[in-house]
Amino acid sequence: MSISREAIKELREQTGAGIMDVRRALEEANGNRERAVEIIRERGLAVAAKKAGRVANQGLVEAYVHGGRLGALVELNCETDFVARTEDFRRLAREIAMQAAANGAEDVEALRRQPYNRDTSKTLDDLITETVAKVGENIVLRRFARFELGAE
Repeated sequence: MSISREAIKELREQTGAGIMDVRRALEEANGNRERAVEIIRERGLAVAAKKAGRVANQGLVEAYVHGGRLGALVELNCETDFVARTEDFRRLAREIAMQAAANGAEDVEALRRQPYNRDTSKTLDDLITETVAKVGENIVLRRFARFELGAE
């Protein structure tokens, strides 16, 4: 089956996966986009599982403040400072900080299991896994703190 460049481009933009990974997924799914997304997601989980044991001691602290009354600090770690400076990693840290500010949680594990505010079909854990597949390094949400003016 011949896969068009447009189909590859659209799916690549949607998933962030590499060109060859998108092509293989579309070929395996016989052109079915939904199935190809599932295949890419499954392969991303496999990549993330392989990287999970690696030490992640680089990263960044991201702050998000909403209206001066609500905010969160997040420490997100990766394996190298190179990845910590990428737009994908910074975007992930910002999304997690926004989620922590909006919803809060008792601990890191509870925050990771929450439905992602922008797409409730995913959890924050899914978002982290997708980024691991994109950047090729282990990513660890180490800790977070949520602040609300007047709350104790």
